[in-house]
Amino acid sequence: MNQTILLLPHIASIFLMLKICTSLDTIALYQNIIDGETIVSGNEKFELGFFSPGSSKNRYVGIWFKNTSPNVVVWVANRDTPLNNTLGMVKLDNQGILSIVNDDGKAIWSSNSFVSFTNVSPIAQLSDSGNLVIKDENTVIWQSFDYPGDTYMYGMKLGKNLITGREMKLTSWKSADDPSTGEYTLSIVMQDNSYPQVYIKKSYPQVYIETRIGPYDGTEFAGQPNYKHSPDHTYTVEMVVRQNETYFHTSNLTTISLMATLNPSGKLDVLQLNNRNYKWMTDHTIPVDYCDNYGLCGPYGSCSTATSPTCECLKGFELKSPQPNPDNSTSGCTRTRGLDCGPGEGFLTFSSMKLPDTQNAVFNASLSLQECEVACKDNCACTAYANPNKTAGGVGCLLWFGDLIDVRVYSQNGQDLHVRLAAIELSALALLFGVAYACIKKNKRPRMKGRGNWYALHKKNTHVQIEDLDDLPFFSLHKIARATNNFSINNKIGEGGFGPVYKGVLEDGQVVAMKRLSDSSKQGLDEFKNEVICIAKLQHRNLVKLLGYCIHGNEMILIYEYMANKSLDTILFDETVSLTLDWPRRFNIIQGMARGILYLHQDSRLQIIHRDLKAGNILLDDQMNPKISDFGLARKFVGSDSAATTKKVVGTYGYIAPEYAVHGRFSIKSDVFSFGVLVLEIVSGKKNREFTHKDHSDNLLGHAWRLYKDGRTIELMNASLHNSCSVSEVLRAIHVALLCVQHHANDRPTMLSVVLMLVSEGVLPKPKQPAFFTGDSDSEGQCASSVEEYMITQFYAR
Repeated sequence: MNQTILLLPHIASIFLMLKICTSLDTIALYQNIIDGETIVSGNEKFELGFFSPGSSKNRYVGIWFKNTSPNVVVWVANRDTPLNNTLGMVKLDNQGILSIVNDDGKAIWSSNSFVSFTNVSPIAQLSDSGNLVIKDENTVIWQSFDYPGDTYMYGMKLGKNLITGREMKLTSWKSADDPSTGEYTLSIVMQDNSYPQVYIKKSYPQVYIETRIGPYDGTEFAGQPNYKHSPDHTYTVEMVVRQNETYFHTSNLTTISLMATLNPSGKLDVLQLNNRNYKWMTDHTIPVDYCDNYGLCGPYGSCSTATSPTCECLKGFELKSPQPNPDNSTSGCTRTRGLDCGPGEGFLTFSSMKLPDTQNAVFNASLSLQECEVACKDNCACTAYANPNKTAGGVGCLLWFGDLIDVRVYSQNGQDLHVRLAAIELSALALLFGVAYACIKKNKRPRMKGRGNWYALHKKNTHVQIEDLDDLPFFSLHKIARATNNFSINNKIGEGGFGPVYKGVLEDGQVVAMKRLSDSSKQGLDEFKNEVICIAKLQHRNLVKLLGYCIHGNEMILIYEYMANKSLDTILFDETVSLTLDWPRRFNIIQGMARGILYLHQDSRLQIIHRDLKAGNILLDDQMNPKISDFGLARKFVGSDSAATTKKVVGTYGYIAPEYAVHGRFSIKSDVFSFGVLVLEIVSGKKNREFTHKDHSDNLLGHAWRLYKDGRTIELMNASLHNSCSVSEVLRAIHVALLCVQHHANDRPTMLSVVLMLVSEGVLPKPKQPAFFTGDSDSEGQCASSVEEYMITQFYAR
């Protein structure tokens, strides 16, 4: 139901006074004025009032969602003319003009909604859609939806009034603290006889296009084809073209708790409201990836995130310059063979494409695709054609004249683009395709790189297959060598069982870590294959992200996101550097590891037993958040098949569970044991295998057990944590760790229980004596060992 904000009779004018409450950051508009006091007004979903964004002390009048986190402002009236104090008034006069007046009585903002006729009784209403409307009875005089800010909401129109020339577009804030007009705009572009698309433009130092969203395909704008709408937030984008206006708006929206905001950095964030906790979550963001940079590959260049280099010329074209630019863009491509408008010219079809910029295109809604081809061929200036509208039953013709700009390849849901080529070029391509087809039929061998669902890897006459790699980018050895300065020793950041790890900088400026298989490594194809298969299909904030791979001769290289703080062991076991790890950070690492392992065991697509959890395989990002890495020794399991026996025991002493080290039996409880060891190491700052004590010969597990039995558990904590620790959290972490390192696997909790125990305050079960305890008392199945920590790759006779 609409809420009337103001309906006050007055002879000369109607005033709405907003009392500024300095103790609150936001305040709603009020309906009546009683003895100088005010009564709150609004509706169930939105509020309108004064606010100060972020750390700013300026005051603005805006509209925001009610009772959500964060408190999202969707419209600001006086965004470029703020009040500089807490004195202000909103005024609605009898001509229907809404004004914001400062303490000097000067209007710093007004709606300019003047009506020329008399005998009007204007009122202001804040609708359930968040639209502020000024109207006289049923006639709308002015509405805020006609003057968008940085946010689009259901019911708004974005487009242009062809009579007045007024454009309805989004304009970013300058910053999170400053809602004034920023550098970025989002607007629909549709010139005479062209086809609608959306631009995100930057206005400084000059106006240029950042991202093109589109063109419109009948249901939505291209630019997000791999995105699937949540079933709870289904909608379509509808284009309206009339004689007096052109605009698009959303329809069939199941909830208004969805909005799109052009943020100060020029990205369009689509947000949806979680109706359970009323928190805003990012649904998706545009631009989606590197290829969404406008015109990155120049005329007739095509961008693809699945290729290296990213930019390639369309078939029938070649680079103007032989070398790409430093940012991996190109100056564009030119025809291999020029056009002469001869009878042999024809069209080559490119599938799954983002159609080119339509600024130099003409649209005819009545032509079929066949008629469109004829129309293009009959006009010597026509360079390409397509049917952009997927919903028009094959009718609709878009003809391009001039260069094709901003073309890219999608993995799915793209459109067909038919590009004009010279007769001799078409003949050559036809011959090439014929030869290639004959070779494939003759050899019947898989392709090393391209489309297809498996790849062959060769090293030392060994042959394996890796399935489903189409979504994982392939990097050329040349590109990797250039990124690492030819594997310079200065770029080396570590080394593990697989081989050395190098820091690299890709052509687009992205910093990555590259793990290179060494000739002396005991690992090889199996571990490489295992790592790629496992981690390529896993997505979790506490797992390191695999960005791509390289296979070239005997070279095998894995490319990961770069972790600025390297691995946990490099910080945790360094007496000086470890001082930066206060207790909140350590507890965050413990919880992050637990969530990551839980995902591997229970929630991931593959369900993984890692088998080599240790401090060296826990990487830390620039915020010290943990990410589990190194899946070369991991094993998949299905359903209840969560345990197995092997003759080849792999892992690292000090972290391996007793049933695995002695009998070769591993399960998800093996990872639980390793996690318990890690927690004790994080709390104490000591390595399990290298721990020594003047009073006994126990390892770290045994020492923790002694302290627990004596009621002195807190003494295990590293002395550097005394000023930052929460004693209850430390004690709970140690207790949970002791439960994880029980001798018998069945006595250990699952990772789901571990996660819950770490965040709860309930009573915990009592732990039993841990495995590998080397104290004086005997226990069944004790496993004492003084072997130093190293990688196990041993075969046990059975």
